[in-house]
Amino acid sequence: MTAGVTLWTIFCVVVVVMLILDLGIFHRKAHAIRFQEALLWSGVWIGLALAYVGLIWWLHPNGAHTSLEFLTAYLVEESLSVDNLFVFFLIFSYFAVPSQYQYNCLFWGILGAMVFRAIFIVGGVALIQGFHWFLYVLGAILIVSGVKVAAQNSRTIAPEKNPILKLFRRFMPVATDSAGTKFFLRRDGRLLATPLFVTLLVVETTDIVFAMDSIPAVLGITRDTFVVYTSNVFAIMGLRALYFALAGAMELFHYLRFGLSAVLVFIGAKMLLGHWYEIPVSVALLVVAVLLVLSFIASFIWPRKNDTIKV
Repeated sequence: MTAGVTLWTIFCVVVVVMLILDLGIFHRKAHAIRFQEALLWSGVWIGLALAYVGLIWWLHPNGAHTSLEFLTAYLVEESLSVDNLFVFFLIFSYFAVPSQYQYNCLFWGILGAMVFRAIFIVGGVALIQGFHWFLYVLGAILIVSGVKVAAQNSRTIAPEKNPILKLFRRFMPVATDSAGTKFFLRRDGRLLATPLFVTLLVVETTDIVFAMDSIPAVLGITRDTFVVYTSNVFAIMGLRALYFALAGAMELFHYLRFGLSAVLVFIGAKMLLGHWYEIPVSVALLVVAVLLVLSFIASFIWPRKNDTIKV
Protein backbone atom coordinates (compact mmCIF):
# COMPACT_ATOMS: atom_id res chain seq x y z
CA MET A 1 0.00 0.00 0.00
CA THR A 2 1.39 3.40 -0.91
CA ALA A 3 0.20 6.79 0.26
CA GLY A 4 -0.90 9.44 -2.16
CA VAL A 5 1.39 12.25 -3.21
CA THR A 6 -0.87 14.70 -1.38
CA LEU A 7 -0.39 13.05 2.01
CA TRP A 8 3.38 12.82 1.56
CA THR A 9 3.51 16.47 0.48
CA ILE A 10 1.46 17.65 3.46
CA PHE A 11 3.65 15.60 5.79
CA CYS A 12 6.90 17.03 4.40
CA VAL A 13 5.59 20.61 4.44
CA VAL A 14 4.36 20.33 8.04
CA VAL A 15 7.66 18.84 9.27
CA VAL A 16 9.85 21.40 7.46
CA VAL A 17 7.72 24.39 8.49
CA MET A 18 7.56 23.26 12.12
CA LEU A 19 11.32 22.67 12.25
CA ILE A 20 11.95 26.18 10.90
CA LEU A 21 9.49 27.74 13.35
CA ASP A 22 10.76 25.63 16.23
CA LEU A 23 14.51 26.28 16.15
CA GLY A 24 14.61 29.28 13.82
CA ILE A 25 12.06 31.47 15.60
CA PHE A 26 10.66 30.19 18.90
CA HIS A 27 13.91 28.66 20.18
CA ARG A 28 16.46 30.73 18.28
CA LYS A 29 17.99 31.86 21.56
CA ALA A 30 19.06 29.14 23.97
CA HIS A 31 16.94 29.18 27.11
CA ALA A 32 15.71 26.78 29.75
CA ILE A 33 12.37 25.29 28.69
CA ARG A 34 9.73 25.92 31.32
CA PHE A 35 7.03 23.37 32.12
CA GLN A 36 4.21 25.50 30.65
CA GLU A 37 6.09 26.05 27.38
CA ALA A 38 6.92 22.34 27.08
CA LEU A 39 3.31 21.41 27.79
CA LEU A 40 2.12 23.81 25.07
CA TRP A 41 4.52 22.41 22.46
CA SER A 42 3.62 18.83 23.44
CA GLY A 43 -0.02 19.72 22.84
CA VAL A 44 0.86 21.23 19.46
CA TRP A 45 2.66 18.08 18.26
CA ILE A 46 0.00 15.72 19.56
CA GLY A 47 -2.66 17.92 17.93
CA LEU A 48 -0.80 17.84 14.61
CA ALA A 49 -0.52 14.05 14.77
CA LEU A 50 -4.26 13.69 15.46
CA ALA A 51 -5.06 16.16 12.67
CA TYR A 52 -2.95 14.03 10.34
CA VAL A 53 -5.01 10.99 11.36
CA GLY A 54 -8.05 12.88 10.12
CA LEU A 55 -6.31 13.73 6.84
CA ILE A 56 -5.41 10.08 6.27
CA TRP A 57 -9.01 9.10 6.95
CA TRP A 58 -10.19 11.70 4.45
CA LEU A 59 -7.59 11.45 1.67
CA HIS A 60 -6.20 7.91 1.73
CA PRO A 61 -7.90 5.34 -0.56
CA ASN A 62 -8.21 2.99 2.43
CA GLY A 63 -8.69 5.81 4.90
CA ALA A 64 -10.44 4.15 7.87
CA HIS A 65 -8.03 1.20 8.10
CA THR A 66 -4.86 3.19 7.40
CA SER A 67 -5.73 5.95 9.88
CA LEU A 68 -6.23 3.32 12.62
CA GLU A 69 -2.86 1.81 11.72
CA PHE A 70 -1.24 5.25 11.98
CA LEU A 71 -2.89 5.96 15.33
CA THR A 72 -1.83 2.59 16.76
CA ALA A 73 1.74 2.98 15.50
CA TYR A 74 1.91 6.55 16.84
CA LEU A 75 0.63 5.46 20.26
CA VAL A 76 3.20 2.65 20.48
CA GLU A 77 6.09 4.88 19.38
CA GLU A 78 5.08 7.74 21.69
CA SER A 79 4.76 5.40 24.66
CA LEU A 80 8.15 3.81 24.04
CA SER A 81 9.57 7.34 23.78
CA VAL A 82 8.23 8.26 27.23
CA ASP A 83 10.09 5.32 28.73
CA ASN A 84 13.27 6.26 26.85
CA LEU A 85 13.12 9.88 28.02
CA PHE A 86 14.50 8.81 31.38
CA VAL A 87 17.69 7.64 29.64
CA PHE A 88 18.07 11.05 27.97
CA PHE A 89 17.68 12.61 31.41
CA LEU A 90 20.52 10.39 32.69
CA ILE A 91 22.72 11.31 29.69
CA PHE A 92 22.26 15.06 30.24
CA SER A 93 22.95 14.61 33.96
CA TYR A 94 26.06 12.53 33.26
CA PHE A 95 27.56 15.19 30.97
CA ALA A 96 26.24 18.05 33.15
CA VAL A 97 24.55 19.75 30.18
CA PRO A 98 22.85 23.01 31.29
CA SER A 99 19.09 22.96 30.76
CA GLN A 100 19.24 25.90 28.29
CA TYR A 101 21.35 23.79 25.88
CA GLN A 102 19.46 20.51 26.15
CA TYR A 103 16.72 21.51 23.71
CA ASN A 104 19.23 22.33 20.98
CA CYS A 105 20.96 18.99 21.50
CA LEU A 106 17.68 17.08 21.27
CA PHE A 107 16.69 19.04 18.14
CA TRP A 108 19.73 17.88 16.16
CA GLY A 109 19.52 14.44 17.70
CA ILE A 110 15.99 14.04 16.42
CA LEU A 111 17.00 15.18 12.92
CA GLY A 112 19.58 12.40 12.90
CA ALA A 113 16.99 9.96 14.23
CA MET A 114 14.69 10.80 11.30
CA VAL A 115 17.45 9.79 8.86
CA PHE A 116 18.48 6.58 10.63
CA ARG A 117 14.90 5.45 11.18
CA ALA A 118 14.12 5.96 7.50
CA ILE A 119 17.00 3.59 6.71
CA PHE A 120 15.82 1.03 9.28
CA ILE A 121 12.21 1.19 8.10
CA VAL A 122 13.01 0.81 4.40
CA GLY A 123 15.43 -2.01 5.20
CA GLY A 124 12.96 -3.74 7.52
CA VAL A 125 10.08 -3.58 5.04
CA ALA A 126 12.35 -4.83 2.23
CA LEU A 127 13.51 -7.79 4.34
CA ILE A 128 9.94 -8.72 5.29
CA GLN A 129 8.79 -8.51 1.68
CA GLY A 130 11.78 -10.47 0.40
CA PHE A 131 12.00 -13.00 3.22
CA HIS A 132 8.65 -13.57 4.91
CA TRP A 133 10.27 -15.64 7.67
CA PHE A 134 12.03 -12.46 8.86
CA LEU A 135 8.65 -11.35 10.22
CA TYR A 136 8.79 -14.20 12.73
CA VAL A 137 12.34 -13.26 13.70
CA LEU A 138 11.13 -9.73 14.51
CA GLY A 139 8.20 -11.16 16.46
CA ALA A 140 10.53 -13.31 18.56
CA ILE A 141 12.85 -10.32 19.14
CA LEU A 142 9.90 -8.24 20.40
CA ILE A 143 8.80 -10.94 22.84
CA VAL A 144 12.35 -11.25 24.21
CA SER A 145 12.62 -7.44 24.43
CA GLY A 146 9.30 -7.29 26.26
CA VAL A 147 10.47 -9.81 28.85
CA LYS A 148 13.74 -7.89 29.31
CA VAL A 149 11.86 -4.60 29.80
CA ALA A 150 9.73 -6.16 32.54
CA ALA A 151 12.78 -7.66 34.26
CA GLN A 152 14.74 -4.42 34.16
CA ASN A 153 14.55 -2.75 37.57
CA SER A 154 16.51 0.39 36.70
CA ARG A 155 18.08 2.25 33.81
CA THR A 156 21.78 3.02 33.79
CA ILE A 157 24.10 4.49 31.17
CA ALA A 158 27.80 3.93 30.56
CA PRO A 159 28.98 6.42 27.89
CA GLU A 160 32.60 5.44 28.52
CA LYS A 161 31.75 2.00 27.07
CA ASN A 162 30.07 3.42 23.96
CA PRO A 163 32.14 2.06 21.01
CA ILE A 164 31.13 4.94 18.69
CA LEU A 165 32.23 7.48 21.29
CA LYS A 166 35.52 5.63 21.86
CA LEU A 167 36.23 5.64 18.13
CA PHE A 168 35.31 9.33 17.82
CA ARG A 169 37.65 10.34 20.63
CA ARG A 170 40.54 8.51 18.95
CA PHE A 171 40.31 10.76 15.90
CA MET A 172 38.83 14.00 17.27
CA PRO A 173 40.10 15.91 20.32
CA VAL A 174 37.41 17.10 22.71
CA ALA A 175 37.45 20.44 24.51
CA THR A 176 37.18 20.29 28.28
CA ASP A 177 35.05 23.42 28.58
CA SER A 178 31.62 24.24 27.21
CA ALA A 179 31.03 26.53 24.22
CA GLY A 180 27.31 27.24 24.50
CA THR A 181 25.30 25.64 21.69
CA LYS A 182 28.35 25.10 19.48
CA PHE A 183 29.29 21.56 18.56
CA PHE A 184 32.77 22.38 17.29
CA LEU A 185 35.29 25.16 17.89
CA ARG A 186 38.75 26.04 16.61
CA ARG A 187 41.46 26.69 19.18
CA ASP A 188 45.18 27.19 18.50
CA GLY A 189 44.62 26.11 14.91
CA ARG A 190 43.00 22.81 15.95
CA LEU A 191 39.40 21.76 15.45
CA LEU A 192 37.89 20.52 18.69
CA ALA A 193 34.57 18.88 19.44
CA THR A 194 32.68 20.38 22.37
CA PRO A 195 31.19 18.38 25.25
CA LEU A 196 27.76 19.19 23.79
CA PHE A 197 28.65 17.34 20.57
CA VAL A 198 29.84 14.34 22.61
CA THR A 199 26.47 14.41 24.37
CA LEU A 200 24.70 14.58 20.99
CA LEU A 201 26.71 11.58 19.79
CA VAL A 202 25.64 9.55 22.83
CA VAL A 203 22.00 10.65 22.40
CA GLU A 204 22.10 9.65 18.73
CA THR A 205 23.65 6.23 19.28
CA THR A 206 21.24 5.61 22.17
CA ASP A 207 18.29 6.40 19.89
CA ILE A 208 19.60 3.86 17.37
CA VAL A 209 19.45 1.24 20.14
CA PHE A 210 15.90 2.37 20.96
CA ALA A 211 14.94 1.98 17.29
CA MET A 212 15.79 -1.72 17.54
CA ASP A 213 12.63 -2.11 19.65
CA SER A 214 10.36 0.60 18.27
CA ILE A 215 10.75 -0.09 14.54
CA PRO A 216 9.96 -3.85 14.81
CA ALA A 217 7.04 -2.96 17.10
CA VAL A 218 5.54 -0.64 14.49
CA LEU A 219 6.27 -3.16 11.70
CA GLY A 220 4.21 -5.59 13.76
CA ILE A 221 1.25 -3.25 13.28
CA THR A 222 1.71 -2.43 9.59
CA ARG A 223 4.21 -2.91 6.78
CA ASP A 224 3.06 0.25 5.02
CA THR A 225 6.25 2.35 4.80
CA PHE A 226 4.21 5.56 4.74
CA VAL A 227 2.42 4.76 8.00
CA VAL A 228 5.53 3.44 9.76
CA TYR A 229 7.70 6.44 8.90
CA THR A 230 5.18 9.27 9.35
CA SER A 231 3.95 7.92 12.70
CA ASN A 232 7.57 7.58 13.86
CA VAL A 233 8.44 11.12 12.83
CA PHE A 234 5.38 12.69 14.46
CA ALA A 235 6.19 10.82 17.68
CA ILE A 236 9.89 11.73 17.82
CA MET A 237 9.30 15.33 16.69
CA GLY A 238 7.29 15.90 19.83
CA LEU A 239 9.88 14.12 21.93
CA ARG A 240 11.81 17.30 22.86
CA ALA A 241 8.82 19.10 24.30
CA LEU A 242 7.62 15.92 26.00
CA TYR A 243 11.03 15.54 27.65
CA PHE A 244 10.80 18.93 29.34
CA ALA A 245 7.12 18.47 30.21
CA LEU A 246 7.83 15.16 31.97
CA ALA A 247 11.43 15.73 33.15
CA GLY A 248 10.36 16.18 36.74
CA ALA A 249 7.74 13.42 36.75
CA MET A 250 9.28 10.56 34.76
CA GLU A 251 10.13 8.55 37.85
CA LEU A 252 6.43 8.53 38.77
CA PHE A 253 5.65 6.24 35.81
CA HIS A 254 7.36 3.27 37.43
CA TYR A 255 4.77 0.77 36.17
CA LEU A 256 5.03 2.00 32.58
CA ARG A 257 7.75 -0.54 31.83
CA PHE A 258 5.30 -3.36 32.60
CA GLY A 259 2.73 -1.83 30.25
CA LEU A 260 5.36 -1.44 27.53
CA SER A 261 6.57 -4.97 28.18
CA ALA A 262 3.04 -6.30 27.66
CA VAL A 263 2.67 -4.19 24.49
CA LEU A 264 5.91 -5.55 23.00
CA VAL A 265 4.97 -9.14 23.84
CA PHE A 266 1.47 -8.62 22.39
CA ILE A 267 2.79 -7.19 19.11
CA GLY A 268 5.43 -9.92 18.91
CA ALA A 269 2.74 -12.56 19.38
CA LYS A 270 0.61 -10.78 16.75
CA MET A 271 3.47 -11.11 14.27
CA LEU A 272 4.07 -14.78 15.08
CA LEU A 273 0.36 -15.67 14.81
CA GLY A 274 -0.22 -13.58 11.68
CA HIS A 275 0.05 -16.61 9.37
CA TRP A 276 -2.91 -18.29 11.08
CA TYR A 277 -4.91 -15.34 12.39
CA GLU A 278 -4.57 -11.65 11.61
CA ILE A 279 -5.60 -9.54 14.61
CA PRO A 280 -7.66 -6.57 13.36
CA VAL A 281 -5.92 -3.22 13.73
CA SER A 282 -8.88 -1.86 15.74
CA VAL A 283 -8.40 -4.66 18.29
CA ALA A 284 -4.64 -4.03 18.37
CA LEU A 285 -5.25 -0.32 19.04
CA LEU A 286 -7.66 -1.13 21.87
CA VAL A 287 -5.28 -3.65 23.48
CA VAL A 288 -2.30 -1.26 23.29
CA ALA A 289 -4.32 1.64 24.69
CA VAL A 290 -5.75 -0.42 27.58
CA LEU A 291 -2.34 -1.84 28.56
CA LEU A 292 -0.74 1.62 28.61
CA VAL A 293 -3.63 3.28 30.47
CA LEU A 294 -3.58 0.54 33.11
CA SER A 295 0.17 1.02 33.63
CA PHE A 296 -0.29 4.77 34.12
CA ILE A 297 -3.21 4.28 36.51
CA ALA A 298 -1.26 1.70 38.51
CA SER A 299 1.67 4.12 38.82
CA PHE A 300 -0.56 6.69 40.50
CA ILE A 301 -2.58 4.27 42.63
CA TRP A 302 0.52 2.54 44.00
CA PRO A 303 3.27 5.21 44.00
CA ARG A 304 6.76 4.43 45.20
CA LYS A 305 8.03 6.06 48.34
CA ASN A 306 9.59 9.52 47.94
CA ASP A 307 8.12 9.96 44.40
CA THR A 308 7.43 13.61 43.78
CA ILE A 309 6.65 15.71 40.75
CA LYS A 310 9.23 18.39 39.96
CA VAL A 311 8.23 21.18 37.56
